[in-house]
Amino acid sequence: MKNKNNSLHTFVILAYKESSFLEDCIKSVKNQSYSSEVIVATTTKNSYISNLAKIYNLKVIEGEHTNIGGDFDFAIHSGNTPLITVAHQDDVYEKNYSEKIVKAYKKYPDSSIIFTDYFELRDKERVYSNTLLKIKHLLLTSIRIKKSLKSRHFKRSILKFGNPVCCPAVTFVVKNCPKDIFKSSFKCNCDWHAWEKLSKEKGAFTYIHQPLMGHRISKNSTTTDIINQGIRTKEDYQIFKRFWPTPIAKLLTKFYQKSEKSNQL
Repeated sequence: MKNKNNSLHTFVILAYKESSFLEDCIKSVKNQSYSSEVIVATTTKNSYISNLAKIYNLKVIEGEHTNIGGDFDFAIHSGNTPLITVAHQDDVYEKNYSEKIVKAYKKYPDSSIIFTDYFELRDKERVYSNTLLKIKHLLLTSIRIKKSLKSRHFKRSILKFGNPVCCPAVTFVVKNCPKDIFKSSFKCNCDWHAWEKLSKEKGAFTYIHQPLMGHRISKNSTTTDIINQGIRTKEDYQIFKRFWPTPIAKLLTKFYQKSEKSNQL
């Protein structure tokens, strides 16, 4: 399925309330070397989002808010190209992100997700290496070597010790994914839940080992708020139990809890 401009890829910017970083995100996805489609999806319609979309001539698709997972599924199905990236409003993308994604798709058309490495945005600084990023790179060792993982065993192997896949760095190959990818009651781990769910499906996981997007770490982010409430620790344990017996899941949860400090300013 192609759109009228024959683009294979769409950035769906998932906009929520009034983010001061939204315009930076829009600029980054509009300034791609590959001509991706760009649309805005929101479940919190307001004049701020509408005005920015008008300035950049972007279509706004409105939906009803259910939960975080529901919003992501809504965003994925708002596009009409084979490849969909749900761009988080606070994040930015390097100019060649979509070009590299489309190239990988043509090489590995059986992929369910294609994702890239990323860097962190802390205030105005780009951070390419810290303890958390090093751990994630370690967890991705097998896919860094093979580029694309098809077997259930290897896909699950990169997820069993934690979630090394950065959600906004992921592009979905829609035809190879189930309809409701994120559907769950999770408030923080709906992405890890989605990868675990997809690891049991036929589609391959494909990785581009280049930091092609910047994920913003903010003291005002939803993730930081959830961590402070202790919700994430409970959800980590629930996911670990999908891979490990209870005693090991508890041990890994305690270890993983320490990494949460790296997700805060």
